[in-house]
Amino acid sequence: MITLRPAKERGHANHGWLDSYHTFSFADYYDPKNVHFRSLRVINEDRVEAGRGFGTHPHNDMEIITYVLDGELAHADSIGTGSTIVPGEVQRMSAGTGVMHSEFNHSKSEGVHFYQIWIFPEEKGIEPSYEQKFFPDEEKLNRLRTIASPSGEDGSLKIHQDAKLLATILEEGKSVTHELARSRGAWIQVAAGSVNVNGRTLNAGDGAAITNESKVTLTGNANGKRAEVLVFDLA
Repeated sequence: MITLRPAKERGHANHGWLDSYHTFSFADYYDPKNVHFRSLRVINEDRVEAGRGFGTHPHNDMEIITYVLDGELAHADSIGTGSTIVPGEVQRMSAGTGVMHSEFNHSKSEGVHFYQIWIFPEEKGIEPSYEQKFFPDEEKLNRLRTIASPSGEDGSLKIHQDAKLLATILEEGKSVTHELARSRGAWIQVAAGSVNVNGRTLNAGDGAAITNESKVTLTGNANGKRAEVLVFDLA
């Protein structure tokens, strides 16, 4: 079964410097039908203006993944790590017992466009930690690249939950298939372009919950542009 979550139905908050779309309930946006999907708690699509950002704020007991599409996002936290995330790089922060962090766009002219993802951890109260890796487009082109997994398989980020995040960049007419083990579900999030998902068309910003299916097949649609898609495999 496929349950669509159209981009236009997401929660939306425009603060001027921040334009944010919420797939699931977040901050002042609450939708009882879309609070989370399995262990997937937050998918926010954010655009931050040049010279602006999120001041220091706390997190705890959450696996937080940041996936940048355009621009650069600087990160700093209370456990002594700091970095700049650019397209192709993905950051994982395990908030655990508690961490303070900030995110800022230091560019003087360019905005930054990124997805921030929160996943419930399997265990609360773990020691906070941080990891960041680069995944070249070539490794995602017309194939599924594992970005995060419980074991850190294939050089992926290691998350503290029985969940996987995979990413693909699909050219027009190209397909990839992900097999789903029994009782597992998937969430598909289209970051750019347009794809066919098990017979249904999804465009940029659209999401879909996949349940009671043995596999997910994604095909780039005939619009002449590459599609970039995130695939979550969830217990």
